[in-house]
Amino acid sequence: MTLTPQSFIRSGLLVVLVVVVQLAGLDQMHMLGGVFDLIPLVVAASALYAGAISGAVIGFCVGLLVDLLIGQSLGATSLVLTAMGYWVGRFGELRDPGHGLVAIPIAAATTAGYLATLAAVTFMLDIQVSVSVLVLRDAVITVLLNIAIALPFFAITRRVLRPALKVDPLARARRSAAPRDAGPIGLRGLEV
Repeated sequence: MTLTPQSFIRSGLLVVLVVVVQLAGLDQMHMLGGVFDLIPLVVAASALYAGAISGAVIGFCVGLLVDLLIGQSLGATSLVLTAMGYWVGRFGELRDPGHGLVAIPIAAATTAGYLATLAAVTFMLDIQVSVSVLVLRDAVITVLLNIAIALPFFAITRRVLRPALKVDPLARARRSAAPRDAGPIGLRGLEV
């Protein structure tokens, strides 16, 4: 991501909008026992298209904003989302982020990793949290719900961040390879 005022404004507004929508609205809307969790999706989508360093910074900012708005101990969510943003960004730098279906496995992995790692960090920090077997069921349903909204969410995030990116994520998919000159089909093998 290019470091311009436009990129800071675009990513900042995206982060604030998603965190406010998540905490003010989507956390209270339960579907099949789970909730749509946009927090790992926005970090994963931003990191996939913007890169590792930008993904880590966006992950830290999202985590800090979530911790401040919820009023829990600072740092737990930031730690998890910073690492997640870095590794998804690193994956995006090494692989082709322009593939249309890459959002589905990334959404599944980041949501499951976010929920599991955040639970582990809160237990290590000895934050008083009640635990039951239903937590695992809710986590699986949340992962499935995030998979369901991954494709449109990643497309919207790509559209918002595209003017601020160094490389267009769809440019590799749009490039067509030069056609091979194989000769006429009927004369192959005749060495004419």
